[in-house]
Amino acid sequence: MTANTSYDDLETRDPARREAEQFAALPGLIAHAQRCSAAYAEILHGIDATGIDCREALARLPVTRKYALLERQKARRERDPFGGFATSGYGDAVSRVFASPGTIYEPEGKARDYWRIARAMFAAGFRSGELIHNCFSYHFVPAGAMMESGAHALGCTVFPGGTGQTEQQVMTMADLKPVCYVGTPSFLKIIYDKAAEMGVPSPSIARALLGGEAFPPRLRKWYVEHGIDAYQFYGTADLGLVAYETEAREGMVIDEGVIVEIVCPGTGDPVSPGEVGEIVVTSLNPLYPLIRFGTGDLSVIIPGTCPTGRTGPRIKGWMGRADQSAKVRGLFVHPSQVADIVRRFPEVRKARLVVSGEAAHDELCLQAETADVSDGLREAITAALRDVTKLRGQVQLVLPGSLPNDGKIIDDVRSYH
Repeated sequence: MTANTSYDDLETRDPARREAEQFAALPGLIAHAQRCSAAYAEILHGIDATGIDCREALARLPVTRKYALLERQKARRERDPFGGFATSGYGDAVSRVFASPGTIYEPEGKARDYWRIARAMFAAGFRSGELIHNCFSYHFVPAGAMMESGAHALGCTVFPGGTGQTEQQVMTMADLKPVCYVGTPSFLKIIYDKAAEMGVPSPSIARALLGGEAFPPRLRKWYVEHGIDAYQFYGTADLGLVAYETEAREGMVIDEGVIVEIVCPGTGDPVSPGEVGEIVVTSLNPLYPLIRFGTGDLSVIIPGTCPTGRTGPRIKGWMGRADQSAKVRGLFVHPSQVADIVRRFPEVRKARLVVSGEAAHDELCLQAETADVSDGLREAITAALRDVTKLRGQVQLVLPGSLPNDGKIIDDVRSYH
């Protein structure tokens, strides 16, 4: 590790070198996935792996979404609990299996710091020799194990607190005096409140790595008031660490073990720089090589590099969900249908479908950004809206740049009261 600024030399690579090295490794990973993963043998059938050596080529591959992963797992459950996505079954390569809601099964490999969490812990100020109180769940889901593997890689000791049992958490913290906490933002406050209720001195936590739920400003303020230096990370059970906060507090640096794209919800096409879109991740993990995995979460790439000296690209953080399907007059409307309409008209830059009205009185308005605000174009788009969605609605043509940059493709503003 380099002195107090970065976890390793990967974090401070020249950005062009990082891009070159990651995309030099990608063709081999894709070929490995095609050869050893039944799912990717089918999904990437006919793809020449040697040609997937840049972002433009990667963007031509299909996006695999969580529901598709679940469907494949269900279809193959008796033969392969991982749905053909893992490149190895039970045995030497897989140490544990976890179950996330759905139910989706995830393998844990035996590699040191398999989920790459140590990098986020280091950025949060955790250091070798410290005791970490781990309040992520150890039951069924991998969150607790993810944190523990990262802590051990960093040289820390872990108390496996898990969730619940608040009074026991208070007493254990009073006895062991951990310096670091990992868990959801709200649970540490619950522990502190319980300590006050019990008449026990406040726990000794100085640093925290938080995830699993929103971290609103009022809760941030509580951490500051209690002298706790708190950092967020963004990751999933499927992918491990995706991005992490640093002391600069300027977005989240993308982990060195993944390639992140920001795409238009419903299409998988990369958005223009600065636009909000869905986070799509390619994991450079040979055991579970998820390629263009759609997270369903929204974010945006922040220009420039982190003031801490880390040179990786950054995302703003979690900005909402991309799966914005809505049921209108008994029919589901999906972002992919809005994208289909936009593709029919080169004059249209982007569009947003606004669903309004009261229950049982749904109204549709497709707002389309275009320099051409002619009646002819409006009528043509109106016909396309009806053709694609099987629903009638209005079309509003607006000038380029008029729509908010928030990643919304379908904006459901109906009142149900």
